[in-house]
Amino acid sequence: MATFFLIIIYSAFISLGLPDSLLGVGWPAMQPYFNVPFGFAGFVSMTVSGGTIVSSLLSGKLIKRFGTGKLTLISVFMTAVALFGVSIAPSFIWLMVLAVPLGLGAGAVDSGLNEYIAEHYKAHHMSWLHCFWGVGAMIGPIIMSQFIANKDSWRNGYLIVSIIQFILVAVLFFALPLWDKVANLSRGDAAEAESASQEPDSTHKGLLYPLKVKGVKIALVAFLFYCGVESTMGLWGSSYLVKARGLDAATAAVWVSFYYGSITVGRLLAGFVTMKVSNKILIRSGEIIVLLGAVLLLLPLPNTFSLFGFIMIGLGCAPIYPCMLHETPVRFGKQDAQMVMGFQMAVTYIGATFLPPVFGFIAANSTMLIMPLFILVYITAMLFSSEKVNLFMDKKLKLTAEQ
Repeated sequence: MATFFLIIIYSAFISLGLPDSLLGVGWPAMQPYFNVPFGFAGFVSMTVSGGTIVSSLLSGKLIKRFGTGKLTLISVFMTAVALFGVSIAPSFIWLMVLAVPLGLGAGAVDSGLNEYIAEHYKAHHMSWLHCFWGVGAMIGPIIMSQFIANKDSWRNGYLIVSIIQFILVAVLFFALPLWDKVANLSRGDAAEAESASQEPDSTHKGLLYPLKVKGVKIALVAFLFYCGVESTMGLWGSSYLVKARGLDAATAAVWVSFYYGSITVGRLLAGFVTMKVSNKILIRSGEIIVLLGAVLLLLPLPNTFSLFGFIMIGLGCAPIYPCMLHETPVRFGKQDAQMVMGFQMAVTYIGATFLPPVFGFIAANSTMLIMPLFILVYITAMLFSSEKVNLFMDKKLKLTAEQ
């Protein structure tokens, strides 16, 4: 039963990745229809991000009230409706309106599923979960590309993805009873389940309560700068290769695809490695690999080394994010994990939304050559904050052992 249910959760994460790249791929065909400036896609994207941040912050309280199963069902339904709405949207203002439920649904699903896996499944499942998100993020553009060759058929791309989401809604509806059953099985025995039920209830704790939990603030810094690395590389990597390294756009696009591919493959492999190696070691190893990749980009070496730098950064990023998420209940306790997870996801989206534009503004007024330096600064800040969290955890374990 637990394995069958896990397949459903993996499917939910594929569906979470499906819409993420649709706007970027479809916008060149959508923009002439809506007759707005090309840059208006940024307003839609930021509205989605804003909704995602809000729902992530509220997810802890919503999960406490409705449960992960019902919240996931409602959120995926919201996403499906929003995507269907985009497929028939008559004007740009409707895209802005529909971006709100699209963002709210995505944030709640992301936070809820990550917390559920972190609490009830082993670390390798978290790595594979995010690998499946990558699968969804790759399938989305493939679906859209099959339609945008025909005039106005970008709508069919959104329609197909919305139908996939509605099918998932039906599956999640019939699977609602499984959420609690699998959670109870994962606790191991009745005594442990009773102990879990007696944990302090955080339902009535304030919205900003997670910031009062020891170690959370510095952990959030690690999440922020991780996103600075991953999203800056994704958004500006191609521009760096063209403007700073002199590659043609087609070659640069292929090299960036190697970056994303190395993240996806790396997470698949990391799932197996977590069976033998702790999350802490994998996080630290990933940070060091990213650091070496950034140094490789920074040095005045032949362009071939830039490709290795991109692949190294991708492979280094692969285990960091899922392993940090999986550590949440261990670091901060199961009773606070849901609310803390929501804050971690919110900071993730804040980093992905704002750090790449900050770099873009600075690079536009200087040179793209500084991108490896930014990556180096981001990963150094993350390594420092991550090790601070480890020191906090070591002290916490020592105090527990003494008691």
